[in-house]
Amino acid sequence: MSDRFRLTLAQLNPCVGDIPGNAAKARAAWAEARAAGADLVALPEMFLPGYQTQDLVWRPAFQAELRAALADLARDCANGPALGIGLPLADGGRLHNCWAVLSSGEVQVVIRKHHLPNTSVFDEKRLFSPGDISGPYRLGPVRIGTPICEDAWLSDVAEAHAETGAEMLLVPNGSPYARHRYDTRMAHMVARVVETGLPLVYLNLVGGQDDQVFDGASFVLNPGGQLALQLPAHEEAIATVEFARGPEGWRADTGLRANLPDDAEQDYRTMAVGLADYLKKSGFRKVLLGLSGGIDSALVATLAVDAIGAPNVHCVMLPSEYTSPESLADAADLAQRLGVRLDEISIEGPRAAMEAALAPHFTGLEPDVTEENLQSRIRGTLLMALSNKTGAMLLTTGNKSEVAVGYATIYGDMNGGYNPIKDLYKTRVFQTCRWRNANHRDWMAGPAAEVIPPRIIDKPPSAELREGQRDEDSLPPYDRLDAMLEGLVEQDLSIADLVAQGFEPETVARVAHLVAISEWKRHQSAPGPRLTDRAFWLDRRYPIVNRWRDRSGGGG
Repeated sequence: MSDRFRLTLAQLNPCVGDIPGNAAKARAAWAEARAAGADLVALPEMFLPGYQTQDLVWRPAFQAELRAALADLARDCANGPALGIGLPLADGGRLHNCWAVLSSGEVQVVIRKHHLPNTSVFDEKRLFSPGDISGPYRLGPVRIGTPICEDAWLSDVAEAHAETGAEMLLVPNGSPYARHRYDTRMAHMVARVVETGLPLVYLNLVGGQDDQVFDGASFVLNPGGQLALQLPAHEEAIATVEFARGPEGWRADTGLRANLPDDAEQDYRTMAVGLADYLKKSGFRKVLLGLSGGIDSALVATLAVDAIGAPNVHCVMLPSEYTSPESLADAADLAQRLGVRLDEISIEGPRAAMEAALAPHFTGLEPDVTEENLQSRIRGTLLMALSNKTGAMLLTTGNKSEVAVGYATIYGDMNGGYNPIKDLYKTRVFQTCRWRNANHRDWMAGPAAEVIPPRIIDKPPSAELREGQRDEDSLPPYDRLDAMLEGLVEQDLSIADLVAQGFEPETVARVAHLVAISEWKRHQSAPGPRLTDRAFWLDRRYPIVNRWRDRSGGGG
């Protein structure tokens, strides 16, 4: 009879800093694995502290609590399968990103991450010291090599494991979602399988943490790159996979093959999960937002309802003399379709009082954007007052196009604790609204219907801060603006590059200038879920004071 090895994968959602809660999840997974007759239950990278910890990982008291929790886990999980779990551990005055294997009441194995990513959202070279490449460890009949996350994106660690006797590779990860990231992961892991000839287990975290959302989507590959197991994206899952050793080595039996959604659905669920987890892990149960009758606030309201349910979403319409009857009707229509509470507070009284207070100081000065921004700041103040009084988190609703060029009022419509659409360009906002109207999934708490009124999607966008205002009075049409921003922000193209693509030199130069001078606003903006590899904050970091301007394409 061939040798057998049973591995339980625990694709779970930790919370940064909740060491007791994360340890309890690990114990529950271990108990489920024991009931399944598993030899090992594996949890992802940095699961015990939660990920990413940033500088919290340096706190001596935090490290001490983690060591104590690890010892408790080893003691409590002594009689059953081995347990593998990620955490930071100090050794000889150096802190490492580690994966520990617990068995028989002891910490039997500690793997130290060798390659430390220092790109995009990762600062691991700042936080950790690299570990030496370790050899495989034996559990029952099998020798396992464990490259930790980045260690499997390069060939040397996996090859070293194979050369020193590993018979399978188990890769614990903390890999956040970005559009097309699953395909990139799969390509790297297939390469490791082809190079080593070994089966590979890719185990990822799931759940939101600040701006990052870990999407799970763990999988198992057999030699040759055949998919043996696929766990769902954006859901906690515990699955046991059976390995058997035959004449050609170890192979995984075929198990669950979850379907992974397309980019539109992945983006939508990432925004919903990011919002739900940000609220839950921060201790909030309800949200509040200003509903303008426009498309951005409509999408945020819909996301909030799908994430936490209509009874937990409070919308407020704050009209002025410039608010159109259509906007009032569209906001009411949306609220009725979603089933959310909608209140109305006119800003005309506060606006008159503030303009009267400022009038002596504005004598001789012509009305300009100051008066427009005053309306937005009144709305922001009123919404923050409601948030303070009710304990509901205020959501802000600016899309990535607006965030990029600063088409938002600091201390006004930028007020809020979280922005679910911060990394979604305006053209994708339109697409996402149409996608949601045409699609519903079991995980959504909102109704299975056309929830966003078509008129909200079809009408020209407007801030409605002056008579007849349209966004295109101040900005290029969004399809062209977003194409330029894709080049400037996502690809670091020069003005000359975009001019060569057919864009007007003066327009590109102006957009690039707006991006540059809006950095200070982005530094004060609310966090939001990362959807791309160039989300504002950790992905793209620029100084606030910066006199350099790209003049490669002329135009200013």
